[in-house]
Amino acid sequence: MKVLLIEDEQSVSSFIQRGLKEQGHQVTQAFDGKAGLNLALKDAFDIIITDVVMPELNGIEVCIQLKTKHQILTPILMLTALNTTNDIVTGLESGADDYLAKPFKFNELLARLNALTRRNNLRKDVVEILKVKDLELNLISKEVRRAEQQIELTAKEFKLLEYLLKNKNRVVSRTEILENVWEINFDLGTNVIDVYINYLRKKIETRFDSKIIKTVIGMGYIIKE
Repeated sequence: MKVLLIEDEQSVSSFIQRGLKEQGHQVTQAFDGKAGLNLALKDAFDIIITDVVMPELNGIEVCIQLKTKHQILTPILMLTALNTTNDIVTGLESGADDYLAKPFKFNELLARLNALTRRNNLRKDVVEILKVKDLELNLISKEVRRAEQQIELTAKEFKLLEYLLKNKNRVVSRTEILENVWEINFDLGTNVIDVYINYLRKKIETRFDSKIIKTVIGMGYIIKE
């Protein structure tokens, strides 16, 4: 695995680099956001690890540049000591694929990296368009429309809606969503899922006649035909 590590704390960077090299991975280091961004644009990596608070450009800005402006598909794991719900939502909204709070154990970091690379290497899309009522999600063009109106979603909102549609007519729990949308197999202890469900509802329900996502109290969420 070819890893780009963007981390300004020398001790943390050395710890991660040493651990990954022992596992046989190739690690390129950058110690500020601007240098990391330039490296990410010049070379191809299997995964990018970035801190949030850094000189030159912070990790949020790096993610936005890579995912939104340059359309880089490389998975990004964000590392930071900032771990409130708002911090996590901001990181994921910027384009990060996963979020790991400091301090962390190396085995946990490695498990997250492996999960992200597996997900990136497997195409699970067996159909092109997912539909319910007058809502359509195109897996190829990454477009969402309802009643012929285009709806702009962030990458994480799109993945969440895709997962709910692929499990149409079945209640999915918050734990299932964490495992399959965020590739996190433990409870974050936050209301990130609820926050994102609300984001989705505002975009795909507010201006339309019928509701799409239903809450099943104590169980999770469901999209019904």
